[in-house]
Amino acid sequence: MSTVKRKKGKSLFRAVPDYCVIDIETTGLETENCEIIEIAALKYRNFRLAEKFTTLVKPKGKISYFITSLTGINNDMVKNSPDISEAVRNFSDFVKDDILIGYNVNFDIRFLYDALLKCHGIHLKNDYIDVLRFARKADLPTTDKKQTTVARYFRISVKGAHRAEKDCLICNEIYLKLKDDPAVMQSFK
Repeated sequence: MSTVKRKKGKSLFRAVPDYCVIDIETTGLETENCEIIEIAALKYRNFRLAEKFTTLVKPKGKISYFITSLTGINNDMVKNSPDISEAVRNFSDFVKDDILIGYNVNFDIRFLYDALLKCHGIHLKNDYIDVLRFARKADLPTTDKKQTTVARYFRISVKGAHRAEKDCLICNEIYLKLKDDPAVMQSFK
């Protein structure tokens, strides 16, 4: 587990019309010994897609067969991509001070926070909304609350899931469905 004391933004539990949906793909689950291999951020204004940022990231180590089979990202795809220092700087410049939205977004924020701090001495202080929290408040008859399960419940295509940009699009569609759900709305109060 990480020993980094993060000075990150606040977790919000409300709907907002202007935000950036973020997602990353990594070589594993732990920030200490795993690397980011893809970053996407989709900027929405009044709930409509306004701009997007997406990049593959060249890791220092090799991408495992397991990660390639999960994400479709292989070592050849990233060999000419920017390194993490350039990629997270560009990400930070893109999101500025927007509210960040993601599904189980703390995972993404931990990796991005640690990379920004290590590479540039920058703290990722953006406030954020976790759509997984919305899904847990909604009374959905699903077997679990994984993003793909909730997406299928809402008949949202999950083809191409586990690529950062597609996961952002799926997350946003779920956010739009859940932000007006009566059970979720009641929780906002």
